[in-house]
Amino acid sequence: MWSICKKEFRQFFGSLTGLVSIVVFLLMNGLFLFVFPDSSILDYGYASLDKFFELAPWILLFLVPAVTMRSWSEEFKTGTFEILKTRPLSPAQLVAGKYLGAFSIIVIALLPTIIYAFSVQALAVDKGIDVGGTIGSFIGLFLLAAVFTAIGTWCSSLTANSVVAFLVSAFLCFLLYTGFNAVSKIPMLQGKADYVLEMVGIDFHYKSISRGVLDSRDLIYFGSIILFFLLITNRKIALR
Repeated sequence: MWSICKKEFRQFFGSLTGLVSIVVFLLMNGLFLFVFPDSSILDYGYASLDKFFELAPWILLFLVPAVTMRSWSEEFKTGTFEILKTRPLSPAQLVAGKYLGAFSIIVIALLPTIIYAFSVQALAVDKGIDVGGTIGSFIGLFLLAAVFTAIGTWCSSLTANSVVAFLVSAFLCFLLYTGFNAVSKIPMLQGKADYVLEMVGIDFHYKSISRGVLDSRDLIYFGSIILFFLLITNRKIALR
């Protein structure tokens, strides 16, 4: 399984596309956070990374599908899936290896963003950033990336076309992240099923963790979504 994980890792960084994806992700975050006037924290007047944690999920909606779109689709397209099946690994181990390889790439992309917290803290002239809220927001961001990676891995197992896998993955991540929250705002649902629908969406639990409180319900929610998509990916690979 570890060899599958390393293969996925090397394959991504072995091409220029992988490096460009991470550079663009960090560049966009940096521009929105420190340069563009509408979102620059330098114009805020107080030390906060709220803008970054509001923006980062939307950029992850494109970064994660770009990382995962070739996980299985490339294997199907090039015919190397048959070679993978001959290895002494169960479908679950193959899926886990692919997932861990893709998620490790996303972690590498997210780790440099921790520098933003130290930068804002150094610029602060008062008490600085809310440490608890910032740590909670980073944990939420990594959990969000883990969920998107599981979704992207499943979408890649549906087709041999990596572009189709990217589009389906980006759409499904968007739908699960903000779709339920948008539906809960419909006037006819107010006071009825609006809160339940909002709780089903990823955005609700991401914001909950971002407050700095690690609620077991939020952790169970993220873990359940990840497990669900890994299980249906395993089912798809076992039947292929």
